[in-house]
Amino acid sequence: MEASPLFWILFNAGVLGLLLLDLGVFARKDASGAPAPVPVRTALIKSAAYIGLAVLFFLWMRMSYGLTPEERATNSLEFLTGYLIEWSLSVDNIFVFVLLFARFGVPAAYQHRVLFWGILGALVMRGVMILVGTALLREFDWLMVVFGLFLVWSGWKMLRSAEAEHDPADSSVLRWMRARLPVTEGFRGNAFTVREAGRRMVTPLLLVLVLIELTDLFFALDSIPAIFAVSTDPFIVYTANVFAILGLRAMYFALAGIIHRFHYLKHGLSVVLMILGAKMLANWYAGGKAVPVEYALLLTGTIIAGSIALSLWKTRNDPPQDVAHQGSAPEKAEALTGKAG
Repeated sequence: MEASPLFWILFNAGVLGLLLLDLGVFARKDASGAPAPVPVRTALIKSAAYIGLAVLFFLWMRMSYGLTPEERATNSLEFLTGYLIEWSLSVDNIFVFVLLFARFGVPAAYQHRVLFWGILGALVMRGVMILVGTALLREFDWLMVVFGLFLVWSGWKMLRSAEAEHDPADSSVLRWMRARLPVTEGFRGNAFTVREAGRRMVTPLLLVLVLIELTDLFFALDSIPAIFAVSTDPFIVYTANVFAILGLRAMYFALAGIIHRFHYLKHGLSVVLMILGAKMLANWYAGGKAVPVEYALLLTGTIIAGSIALSLWKTRNDPPQDVAHQGSAPEKAEALTGKAG
């Protein structure tokens, strides 16, 4: 079944409404009207609400998205499997967000705005990638082999580098921006650009936003082919991505203090990517769905849940870290500007 234009319009209107509510109504401010840090309790409530919305959407698909009961059941399970994959990979994104904000000393009050615009950009980028990927797969079915091999290689690469730590200050993109853009020596509130000394300058906050966008782009190169192993329906692929990304900002503030305990998540994700790559290759060889979506959902859920449970058990005695609020030292902006803050 192909989603009608009405489905696309209503869904995107709902997403836009959620973003506007989050930015305008639910955004916290302190007594002076300045942005306030997001409390963990609020972030947990928002995360639960976004997961609840995804579950409601799954139930709607179960009842409405398909011409027959069997088709509706398959479509809804494909959405749920895709959402689980994208949600798990978005948790992995939080590792990078924590590292970026802590390394570059982004004050907690400004992190919400960076993530809002970063996620808005991610929605646009992923929408374009999904539409292009769907069109290519329908025109050239042999690309299933390319995507499958890429997922197997990407999963293996992630597994081998799971223990490695990377310094975002070593980014070649960051060096390029510092060399060519006029950057203020420190943050200017939550502004991305300011006018100083008669010229327009970018702030370190904009450089962090660019790094956030690039991070999601690199993650999307794995996640989009991964969900194509589950479904090639662009509406299912897109909606699963959107629901996972919408809750990412709230999930960051909910999990930032304990994300260091998710030690084995990368290992689990790497195995899932390799399995999905093998599934995509099997689908191409069989000329259809070689592995039922129910099995893919069960296997994916078991691996992800198992890796998280093992991580939390192994690190049960580790203290929480207040990483979402530790980035307030002005001198850390030196890593972004190349100057003393």
